[in-house]
Amino acid sequence: MKKFLQKITNWEAWPFKLIYAPITPVWLWYIIKSRAVWFFTPSNPKLTFGGMEGEPKKEMYDLLPKELYPATFNVLPKEDFSSINAKLQQHGIVYPLIVKPEVGGQGILFRKLDTEAEFLHYHSLMPFEYIVQQLVHYPMEVSVFYIRHPKDAKGIVTGFLHKIPLQVVGDGKHTLEELVLQHPKGNKRVGELHSKHKGKWNTVIPVGEKYMLSYAANHNRGAHFVDLKEHIDEKLVSIFDRISHGINDFFYGRYDIMCTNVEDLKNGKNFSILEYNGCGAEPNHFYDTGYTLIRAYKEILKHWKALYQISKYNRQQGITPWPLQKGRKFLKDTQQHYKLMKEVDERIG
Repeated sequence: MKKFLQKITNWEAWPFKLIYAPITPVWLWYIIKSRAVWFFTPSNPKLTFGGMEGEPKKEMYDLLPKELYPATFNVLPKEDFSSINAKLQQHGIVYPLIVKPEVGGQGILFRKLDTEAEFLHYHSLMPFEYIVQQLVHYPMEVSVFYIRHPKDAKGIVTGFLHKIPLQVVGDGKHTLEELVLQHPKGNKRVGELHSKHKGKWNTVIPVGEKYMLSYAANHNRGAHFVDLKEHIDEKLVSIFDRISHGINDFFYGRYDIMCTNVEDLKNGKNFSILEYNGCGAEPNHFYDTGYTLIRAYKEILKHWKALYQISKYNRQQGITPWPLQKGRKFLKDTQQHYKLMKEVDERIG
């Protein structure tokens, strides 16, 4: 009974659809007002589907100055590995490195690869186009939710988080399995983590050693979020005004960034943009940061209102929403793609 009550009261652990179900009528109201099911697609005109879902990462990187993101290139399925090695040298990418699908999300098929053997294993089982990216060694990962109405020169930062990927710290006594079982988030992902770390599963982790269970700092991959809202100021906003103006037509979404520290980021130095997400980005600063469910709903609805207003304005400027059937086909194809991705993710381990 106690566990059942904990599941009911811990709303952050509810399935995504369950969390959002009570406020779905508000989204439907925006559809009715707009007379367009895909009313949000004009929000970020340069991103496929406005960045709601299924957008290629390459189009995102192509809009950024190269100095703002890690060395990156794309790989096609079945591409000859000698060609990949040549690209690694061409782009100056060394191990360890990051791989992630060209179209993806939620940390699915995201891996840190330490050796060529690991890379060969990933490549041999990967049936989708994917991205190779240099691992960024800055110590801090943050996310910044940015909104700017198209008629305004200045935007706002609505959320600022320090994201800590799922990890355990050894004590010289317990095995990795035992540490995972003791972890408040890890113990809910035992099957998945065993699949990815079975080689170390029964190993005692030395005292003080940090063992990374996941390098994908996503809420649904067990990451922990620390609120940095007290650091939101004019300096921070001006950095993202400048970046977003440079991207051109990016008005609503979330940046994921590696940096040395908050002050360096505010001063525009020692940071690298891992990626940014458009109108499908969740304002994830209500996770782990003390929000009640009601406060979280207020935050979500505030963001939906801004998304509607931006989309409406861009539509008035001649950027039309996607036609109904085009959007339906795109979503169907995207959902099928994600289903296949999850199956491959399990095979790769």
